[in-house]
Amino acid sequence: MSVYSLPLRNAVLTATLSFSALFASPALAFSDDEARRAILELRGQIKQLTEQNQQARIQLADQMETIRQEMAAMRGQMETLNWKQELEKRSSEDQSGGTSSTQASDPQEQAAYDASMGLFRSGKYKEAASSLATFIQTYPESALVPEARFYRGSSMYASKDFKGSIQGLQGMIKSSPDDPRAPDALLVIAASQIELNDLAGAKASLQRIVKDYPQASAAETAKSRLKLLQ
Repeated sequence: MSVYSLPLRNAVLTATLSFSALFASPALAFSDDEARRAILELRGQIKQLTEQNQQARIQLADQMETIRQEMAAMRGQMETLNWKQELEKRSSEDQSGGTSSTQASDPQEQAAYDASMGLFRSGKYKEAASSLATFIQTYPESALVPEARFYRGSSMYASKDFKGSIQGLQGMIKSSPDDPRAPDALLVIAASQIELNDLAGAKASLQRIVKDYPQASAAETAKSRLKLLQ
């Protein structure tokens, strides 16, 4: 073997490796570029799926809120209808002497009151509220004033004037706390407060019925409604 054989062989090997590396480097760079593109595409897909998922959650939350509001509105409508029926029943009892024996000594005064109550019973609540207000103003000393104030407040509730109903019935309770309709007036106040989303006020009104009028039939209704507001 020639003395030049080993160095020559090393040189050839070095040149071959260098030549191979020259061709291998672009292939390696190409693979890295493909991997980076794949990663970027995957990230884009993940981002898109995440955004779609977030949008779906938002839409679902909106749908749930809409359903909740619709159910609350339906409950409010049912509550209003139930109260209207209950108030009409009680007004009929008053007319037949079932719960009220109050009568005006003046026939004209009694006729004015009966005309107002006729509007109430026929479901003309705005007209009834206006007519009862006129009666109260015309006959402020009448024994029928507490009843008139109760049905005026109830008419305002039925016609969705909830603030006016609360104000009128609170005045009725303040001036006639021992009237048989005082606990019923508090029930109507509580119903109006619920309509106005004043749940704390509604609870207070219902609790007052249970505390101040425990023997009244309205007390049982107040207890059941308090459970619903817990």
